[in-house]
Amino acid sequence: MTPFSAGEGSAIDVLIVGAGPAGLTAALYLARYRRKVRVVHDGRSRALWVPRSRNVPGFPDGIAGRDLITRMSDHATRYGAEIVERRVVAIARHEDRTMFHARLEGGGTVNARGLILATGVDTNLAKLDGGDHNAAVRNGVLRYCPICDGFEHSNERIAVLGSDLHGAAEAMFLRQYSSDVTLIPKWQVALTEAQRRELAASGVDVIEGRVLRLEATEDEMLVAIEGETAPRRFDTVYPAFGSTPRSELAAMLDPLTDPKGCIPFSAFSDGLLPGIYAAGDVIEGLDQISVATGQGAMAATRLHNWLREQDGNVMVDQKQSEKATRGET
Repeated sequence: MTPFSAGEGSAIDVLIVGAGPAGLTAALYLARYRRKVRVVHDGRSRALWVPRSRNVPGFPDGIAGRDLITRMSDHATRYGAEIVERRVVAIARHEDRTMFHARLEGGGTVNARGLILATGVDTNLAKLDGGDHNAAVRNGVLRYCPICDGFEHSNERIAVLGSDLHGAAEAMFLRQYSSDVTLIPKWQVALTEAQRRELAASGVDVIEGRVLRLEATEDEMLVAIEGETAPRRFDTVYPAFGSTPRSELAAMLDPLTDPKGCIPFSAFSDGLLPGIYAAGDVIEGLDQISVATGQGAMAATRLHNWLREQDGNVMVDQKQSEKATRGET
Protein backbone atom coordinates (compact mmCIF):
# COMPACT_ATOMS: atom_id res chain seq x y z
CA MET A 1 0.00 0.00 0.00
CA THR A 2 1.11 3.58 -0.65
CA PRO A 3 2.51 5.31 2.47
CA PHE A 4 1.47 8.82 3.44
CA SER A 5 3.65 11.50 1.94
CA ALA A 6 5.25 14.24 3.98
CA GLY A 7 2.45 16.59 2.99
CA GLU A 8 -0.34 14.36 4.25
CA GLY A 9 -2.12 17.32 5.82
CA SER A 10 -2.44 19.18 2.52
CA ALA A 11 -5.84 19.14 0.87
CA ILE A 12 -6.83 16.52 -1.69
CA ASP A 13 -9.95 16.44 -3.83
CA VAL A 14 -11.63 13.35 -2.38
CA LEU A 15 -11.17 11.08 0.60
CA ILE A 16 -12.72 7.62 0.29
CA VAL A 17 -13.05 5.62 3.50
CA GLY A 18 -13.14 1.90 2.73
CA ALA A 19 -11.40 -0.31 0.18
CA GLY A 20 -14.07 -2.79 -0.79
CA PRO A 21 -15.67 -2.99 -4.25
CA ALA A 22 -17.57 0.29 -3.76
CA GLY A 23 -14.64 2.33 -2.49
CA LEU A 24 -12.17 0.99 -5.05
CA THR A 25 -14.58 1.56 -7.96
CA ALA A 26 -15.11 5.14 -6.77
CA ALA A 27 -11.33 5.58 -6.54
CA LEU A 28 -10.84 4.31 -10.09
CA TYR A 29 -13.46 6.66 -11.53
CA LEU A 30 -12.20 9.68 -9.61
CA ALA A 31 -8.60 9.00 -10.60
CA ARG A 32 -9.68 8.84 -14.23
CA TYR A 33 -11.51 12.14 -13.70
CA ARG A 34 -8.04 13.51 -12.88
CA ARG A 35 -8.94 14.00 -9.23
CA LYS A 36 -6.44 13.69 -6.42
CA VAL A 37 -8.06 10.86 -4.48
CA ARG A 38 -6.94 8.88 -1.46
CA VAL A 39 -8.49 5.68 -0.16
CA VAL A 40 -8.01 5.03 3.55
CA HIS A 41 -9.11 1.66 4.92
CA ASP A 42 -8.54 -0.64 7.88
CA GLY A 43 -8.15 -3.89 5.94
CA ARG A 44 -11.55 -5.23 7.02
CA SER A 45 -13.50 -5.28 3.77
CA ARG A 46 -16.02 -8.10 3.92
CA ALA A 47 -15.12 -9.00 0.35
CA LEU A 48 -11.68 -10.15 1.52
CA TRP A 49 -13.04 -13.30 3.15
CA VAL A 50 -15.35 -14.33 0.32
CA PRO A 51 -13.91 -17.75 -0.70
CA ARG A 52 -15.22 -17.50 -4.27
CA SER A 53 -17.93 -15.35 -5.82
CA ARG A 54 -19.68 -16.46 -8.98
CA ASN A 55 -21.94 -13.40 -9.14
CA VAL A 56 -19.27 -11.04 -10.46
CA PRO A 57 -19.88 -10.47 -14.19
CA GLY A 58 -17.01 -11.66 -16.35
CA PHE A 59 -15.88 -14.40 -13.95
CA PRO A 60 -18.10 -17.41 -14.76
CA ASP A 61 -15.79 -19.75 -12.82
CA GLY A 62 -15.82 -17.38 -9.88
CA ILE A 63 -13.14 -15.28 -8.26
CA ALA A 64 -11.84 -15.23 -4.70
CA GLY A 65 -12.69 -12.04 -2.86
CA ARG A 66 -9.07 -11.29 -2.00
CA ASP A 67 -8.04 -11.72 -5.64
CA LEU A 68 -10.82 -9.37 -6.75
CA ILE A 69 -9.78 -6.69 -4.24
CA THR A 70 -6.14 -7.02 -5.35
CA ARG A 71 -7.14 -6.56 -9.00
CA MET A 72 -9.36 -3.59 -8.21
CA SER A 73 -6.66 -1.97 -6.07
CA ASP A 74 -4.08 -2.38 -8.83
CA HIS A 75 -6.55 -0.94 -11.34
CA ALA A 76 -7.21 2.17 -9.25
CA THR A 77 -3.56 2.85 -8.40
CA ARG A 78 -2.56 2.46 -12.04
CA TYR A 79 -4.50 5.65 -12.75
CA GLY A 80 -3.11 7.54 -9.78
CA ALA A 81 -5.31 6.76 -6.78
CA GLU A 82 -3.54 6.41 -3.44
CA ILE A 83 -4.51 3.53 -1.15
CA VAL A 84 -3.44 3.65 2.49
CA GLU A 85 -4.12 1.09 5.19
CA ARG A 86 -4.96 3.14 8.28
CA ARG A 87 -8.10 3.51 10.35
CA VAL A 88 -10.07 6.75 10.30
CA VAL A 89 -11.12 7.37 13.91
CA ALA A 90 -12.85 10.74 13.56
CA ILE A 91 -14.14 12.99 10.84
CA ALA A 92 -15.52 16.53 10.88
CA ARG A 93 -16.46 19.31 8.52
CA HIS A 94 -14.69 22.66 8.60
CA GLU A 95 -16.71 25.61 9.81
CA ASP A 96 -16.73 27.19 6.36
CA ARG A 97 -18.18 23.90 4.94
CA THR A 98 -15.49 23.68 2.24
CA MET A 99 -13.29 20.94 3.70
CA PHE A 100 -13.45 17.65 5.59
CA HIS A 101 -10.85 16.73 8.20
CA ALA A 102 -10.23 13.04 8.95
CA ARG A 103 -8.12 11.99 11.93
CA LEU A 104 -6.22 8.72 11.67
CA GLU A 105 -5.39 6.15 14.30
CA GLY A 106 -1.82 6.61 15.44
CA GLY A 107 -1.69 10.24 14.33
CA GLY A 108 -2.02 12.14 11.10
CA THR A 109 -4.89 13.77 9.26
CA VAL A 110 -6.35 13.87 5.78
CA ASN A 111 -8.02 17.04 4.49
CA ALA A 112 -10.34 16.69 1.51
CA ARG A 113 -12.90 18.75 -0.37
CA GLY A 114 -15.21 15.77 -0.87
CA LEU A 115 -15.94 12.55 0.97
CA ILE A 116 -17.24 9.09 0.04
CA LEU A 117 -18.07 6.65 2.83
CA ALA A 118 -17.72 3.04 1.68
CA THR A 119 -17.17 1.51 5.09
CA GLY A 120 -19.32 -1.59 4.66
CA VAL A 121 -20.89 -3.69 7.40
CA ASP A 122 -19.88 -6.16 10.09
CA THR A 123 -21.54 -9.53 9.60
CA ASN A 124 -22.93 -11.04 12.80
CA LEU A 125 -21.11 -14.36 12.80
CA ALA A 126 -22.05 -17.77 14.12
CA LYS A 127 -19.99 -19.18 16.96
CA LEU A 128 -18.79 -22.71 16.33
CA ASP A 129 -18.28 -25.16 19.18
CA GLY A 130 -16.16 -27.43 17.00
CA GLY A 131 -14.12 -26.77 13.89
CA ASP A 132 -12.59 -23.60 12.51
CA HIS A 133 -14.95 -20.83 11.38
CA ASN A 134 -12.86 -19.62 8.43
CA ALA A 135 -12.21 -23.18 7.25
CA ALA A 136 -15.95 -23.88 7.42
CA VAL A 137 -16.61 -20.87 5.18
CA ARG A 138 -13.92 -21.96 2.73
CA ASN A 139 -15.33 -25.49 2.64
CA GLY A 140 -18.84 -24.22 2.03
CA VAL A 141 -20.43 -25.80 5.10
CA LEU A 142 -21.01 -22.36 6.61
CA ARG A 143 -22.52 -19.63 4.44
CA TYR A 144 -23.75 -16.09 5.00
CA CYS A 145 -25.20 -14.94 1.68
CA PRO A 146 -27.87 -17.09 0.01
CA ILE A 147 -28.07 -14.64 -2.90
CA CYS A 148 -24.34 -15.14 -3.50
CA ASP A 149 -24.08 -18.90 -3.23
CA GLY A 150 -27.49 -20.53 -2.86
CA PHE A 151 -27.11 -21.86 -6.41
CA GLU A 152 -24.01 -23.84 -5.38
CA HIS A 153 -26.07 -25.70 -2.78
CA SER A 154 -28.88 -26.81 -5.04
CA ASN A 155 -30.52 -30.06 -3.87
CA GLU A 156 -28.43 -30.17 -0.69
CA ARG A 157 -29.45 -30.41 2.97
CA ILE A 158 -29.67 -26.76 4.06
CA ALA A 159 -30.28 -25.33 7.52
CA VAL A 160 -30.98 -21.72 8.44
CA LEU A 161 -30.23 -20.50 11.95
CA GLY A 162 -32.72 -17.83 12.94
CA SER A 163 -35.63 -17.37 15.29
CA ASP A 164 -37.62 -14.59 13.68
CA LEU A 165 -39.08 -13.36 10.41
CA HIS A 166 -35.61 -12.67 8.97
CA GLY A 167 -34.63 -16.32 9.39
CA ALA A 168 -37.96 -17.51 8.03
CA ALA A 169 -37.63 -15.31 4.94
CA GLU A 170 -34.12 -16.61 4.30
CA ALA A 171 -35.31 -20.20 4.61
CA MET A 172 -38.12 -19.49 2.13
CA PHE A 173 -35.62 -17.91 -0.27
CA LEU A 174 -33.37 -21.00 -0.13
CA ARG A 175 -36.36 -23.25 -0.79
CA GLN A 176 -35.93 -22.24 -4.46
CA TYR A 177 -32.69 -24.25 -4.52
CA SER A 178 -33.51 -27.29 -2.43
CA SER A 179 -36.49 -29.29 -1.17
CA ASP A 180 -34.59 -30.01 2.06
CA VAL A 181 -34.55 -26.72 4.00
CA THR A 182 -34.82 -26.54 7.79
CA LEU A 183 -35.25 -23.49 10.02
CA ILE A 184 -33.56 -23.85 13.41
CA PRO A 185 -34.02 -21.27 16.17
CA LYS A 186 -31.07 -19.64 17.82
CA TRP A 187 -32.97 -19.77 21.10
CA GLN A 188 -36.72 -20.08 20.60
CA VAL A 189 -38.99 -19.77 17.58
CA ALA A 190 -40.48 -16.27 17.38
CA LEU A 191 -42.99 -16.79 14.59
CA THR A 192 -46.71 -16.20 14.33
CA GLU A 193 -49.06 -19.03 13.47
CA ALA A 194 -49.61 -17.49 10.04
CA GLN A 195 -45.86 -17.44 9.41
CA ARG A 196 -45.58 -21.06 10.49
CA ARG A 197 -48.33 -22.00 8.03
CA GLU A 198 -46.50 -20.17 5.23
CA LEU A 199 -43.32 -22.09 5.96
CA ALA A 200 -45.16 -25.40 6.10
CA ALA A 201 -46.90 -24.69 2.81
CA SER A 202 -43.52 -24.03 1.20
CA GLY A 203 -42.03 -27.22 2.56
CA VAL A 204 -39.70 -25.63 5.10
CA ASP A 205 -39.30 -27.66 8.30
CA VAL A 206 -39.17 -25.78 11.60
CA ILE A 207 -37.34 -27.27 14.59
CA GLU A 208 -38.58 -26.18 18.00
CA GLY A 209 -35.57 -27.09 20.15
CA ARG A 210 -32.72 -24.64 20.55
CA VAL A 211 -29.21 -25.25 19.24
CA LEU A 212 -26.80 -26.71 21.78
CA ARG A 213 -23.73 -27.20 19.60
CA LEU A 214 -22.44 -26.38 16.12
CA GLU A 215 -19.55 -28.44 14.80
CA ALA A 216 -18.07 -28.07 11.34
CA THR A 217 -16.30 -30.87 9.51
CA GLU A 218 -14.75 -30.66 6.06
CA ASP A 219 -17.96 -31.62 4.28
CA GLU A 220 -20.90 -31.00 6.63
CA MET A 221 -22.20 -29.20 9.70
CA LEU A 222 -23.33 -31.12 12.77
CA VAL A 223 -26.10 -29.39 14.72
CA ALA A 224 -26.98 -30.68 18.18
CA ILE A 225 -30.57 -29.80 19.12
CA GLU A 226 -32.01 -29.70 22.62
CA GLY A 227 -33.97 -32.86 23.35
CA GLU A 228 -32.46 -34.88 20.49
CA THR A 229 -30.02 -37.73 21.10
CA ALA A 230 -27.94 -37.36 17.92
CA PRO A 231 -26.83 -34.24 16.02
CA ARG A 232 -28.49 -33.41 12.73
CA ARG A 233 -26.29 -33.32 9.66
CA PHE A 234 -26.47 -30.61 7.02
CA ASP A 235 -24.43 -29.93 3.91
CA THR A 236 -24.44 -26.23 4.70
CA VAL A 237 -25.79 -23.86 7.36
CA TYR A 238 -26.80 -20.22 6.86
CA PRO A 239 -26.86 -18.11 10.05
CA ALA A 240 -29.55 -15.43 9.56
CA PHE A 241 -28.18 -13.10 12.22
CA GLY A 242 -28.03 -9.97 10.06
CA SER A 243 -25.26 -7.40 9.96
CA THR A 244 -24.34 -4.08 11.53
CA PRO A 245 -23.58 -1.07 9.28
CA ARG A 246 -20.20 0.52 9.90
CA SER A 247 -21.70 3.98 9.92
CA GLU A 248 -19.92 5.54 12.88
CA LEU A 249 -18.21 8.15 10.72
CA ALA A 250 -21.47 9.19 9.09
CA ALA A 251 -22.97 9.57 12.56
CA MET A 252 -20.24 12.12 13.33
CA LEU A 253 -21.42 14.37 10.50
CA ASP A 254 -24.62 16.12 11.69
CA PRO A 255 -25.47 12.99 12.03
CA LEU A 256 -26.35 11.35 8.74
CA THR A 257 -27.84 8.08 9.99
CA ASP A 258 -31.15 6.94 11.40
CA PRO A 259 -31.43 5.65 15.02
CA LYS A 260 -30.40 2.16 13.86
CA GLY A 261 -27.26 3.47 12.20
CA CYS A 262 -28.57 2.99 8.66
CA ILE A 263 -27.61 5.29 5.78
CA PRO A 264 -30.41 5.91 3.24
CA PHE A 265 -30.29 4.17 -0.12
CA SER A 266 -30.14 7.46 -2.02
CA ALA A 267 -26.74 8.30 -0.50
CA PHE A 268 -24.84 7.09 -3.60
CA SER A 269 -26.89 9.18 -6.03
CA ASP A 270 -28.33 12.15 -4.18
CA GLY A 271 -25.66 12.37 -1.51
CA LEU A 272 -26.04 12.93 2.21
CA LEU A 273 -24.97 16.55 2.38
CA PRO A 274 -23.15 18.71 -0.17
CA GLY A 275 -19.84 16.97 -0.86
CA ILE A 276 -20.70 13.77 1.03
CA TYR A 277 -21.73 10.50 -0.62
CA ALA A 278 -21.86 6.87 0.51
CA ALA A 279 -21.79 3.61 -1.44
CA GLY A 280 -21.79 -0.13 -0.95
CA ASP A 281 -23.06 -2.31 1.87
CA VAL A 282 -23.04 0.52 4.43
CA ILE A 283 -26.20 1.94 2.84
CA GLU A 284 -29.57 0.23 2.74
CA GLY A 285 -30.15 -2.13 -0.16
CA LEU A 286 -28.87 -5.31 -1.79
CA ASP A 287 -25.45 -6.27 -0.42
CA GLN A 288 -23.80 -7.51 -3.60
CA ILE A 289 -20.44 -6.81 -5.22
CA SER A 290 -22.04 -5.77 -8.51
CA VAL A 291 -24.37 -3.36 -6.70
CA ALA A 292 -21.45 -1.88 -4.76
CA THR A 293 -19.41 -1.23 -7.89
CA GLY A 294 -22.35 0.51 -9.57
CA GLN A 295 -22.96 2.67 -6.53
CA GLY A 296 -19.25 3.49 -6.32
CA ALA A 297 -19.26 4.69 -9.93
CA MET A 298 -22.37 6.80 -9.36
CA ALA A 299 -21.09 8.35 -6.12
CA ALA A 300 -17.74 9.19 -7.74
CA THR A 301 -19.36 10.82 -10.76
CA ARG A 302 -21.86 12.81 -8.74
CA LEU A 303 -19.14 14.03 -6.39
CA HIS A 304 -16.84 14.91 -9.30
CA ASN A 305 -19.62 16.97 -10.87
CA TRP A 306 -20.34 18.65 -7.54
CA LEU A 307 -16.67 19.68 -7.31
CA ARG A 308 -16.84 20.99 -10.87
CA GLU A 309 -19.84 23.03 -9.88
CA GLN A 310 -17.96 24.53 -6.92
CA ASP A 311 -15.16 25.48 -9.30
CA GLY A 312 -17.49 27.02 -11.88
CA ASN A 313 -16.80 24.34 -14.48
CA VAL A 314 -20.40 23.35 -15.22
CA MET A 315 -22.68 24.97 -17.78
CA VAL A 316 -25.36 26.99 -16.00
CA ASP A 317 -28.15 25.61 -18.21
CA GLN A 318 -26.94 22.04 -17.59
CA LYS A 319 -26.98 22.63 -13.85
CA GLN A 320 -30.53 24.01 -13.97
CA SER A 321 -31.68 21.11 -16.13
CA GLU A 322 -30.27 18.55 -13.68
CA LYS A 323 -31.95 20.28 -10.76
CA ALA A 324 -35.27 20.27 -12.59
CA THR A 325 -34.89 16.54 -13.27
CA ARG A 326 -34.40 15.94 -9.54
CA GLY A 327 -37.42 18.09 -8.72
CA GLU A 328 -35.33 20.86 -7.14
CA THR A 329 -35.96 24.57 -7.54
